[in-house]
Amino acid sequence: MKDEIGASAKSVGAWGQAVAAVAMVGTLGVGFWALGEVSSGGTGERPAPTCFDGESGKPGGGTGKARRVLSGTQLCEALHRPDLAALLGTPGERAKSANGSDSTVGSGGDAIAIPSAEVEFETYTVTLGATYDGRPVAGSLAYPGNDARRVTALGRPAVLYSDRTISIAFRLDGSEASSGGPGLPVRTLSVAQDAKDGGGSFEVSLWRSDGRVPDDAVLLRVAEEVLPTVPGWADRR
Repeated sequence: MKDEIGASAKSVGAWGQAVAAVAMVGTLGVGFWALGEVSSGGTGERPAPTCFDGESGKPGGGTGKARRVLSGTQLCEALHRPDLAALLGTPGERAKSANGSDSTVGSGGDAIAIPSAEVEFETYTVTLGATYDGRPVAGSLAYPGNDARRVTALGRPAVLYSDRTISIAFRLDGSEASSGGPGLPVRTLSVAQDAKDGGGSFEVSLWRSDGRVPDDAVLLRVAEEVLPTVPGWADRR
């Protein structure tokens, strides 16, 4: 990331506002994605998880073409790269889970696509999201926190800001879920989908399991390596 280009920003896309990172607390017997239990060479180590298609429960695959609206599987495949742990500065860790989802905000003809992906390690959890709300990164809505600042990432307008996960406790007896507190500090980089900031964004977020504030240098390193591998990135100029 190079060249900070402004002071505090006061805007956010639909992704940053409506789909905050969620840390689920408690025992939950279902999930979007499957992880293999097969041991390797008698060591008892799990193989690295694979991105699965949440709709069919089968391994997802790219279409070979950049779609106008990306899927959660495509984002997961871009994020879940072999060197992700090394980029995070924890090269000895293996991913515990890798998943994605295809969500929307609104309904009918006003629905906005907000696909996302998440890869969890022992130390860090990383998310990659996209929003197609048509708003520029420097839009009209306030970013979370009071430390948001405009920057340039990969030659495109971007905003770096803080947020928190949402902690939710589930009970296996079927009783109502409850809030588990303010959650963990999150650092997010929101990058315009094109250099002219014509609308829509990609967002890379990090949080740590120990509750420490993630290092911005780590976040920027991950974003600068992952985002150019998102399908169609080079076509969005």
